[in-house]
Amino acid sequence: MPKLPRDLSGKDLSVHLNKFGYRITRQTGSHLRLTSVFMGFEHHITIPAHDPLKVGTLNGILKDIANYLKIGRDTLIKDLFESN
Repeated sequence: MPKLPRDLSGKDLSVHLNKFGYRITRQTGSHLRLTSVFMGFEHHITIPAHDPLKVGTLNGILKDIANYLKIGRDTLIKDLFESN
């Protein structure tokens, strides 16, 4: 089981998510709204622009994205953080 990064900011996560077509569509206060059409339909996520992200928050965001991409969370973590 791959470990979640402990020092990842919301902005850094948004950069990693470019790989799956996520783009920042707006920022409201300290939250970033990202949208992807990678799977043929829109998927929106909101990421706090905090540094660092809390582990539970990061885990919830990654679970949501893994469900959208129809892959396992562990596979997503490897794709995002270990292949860079």
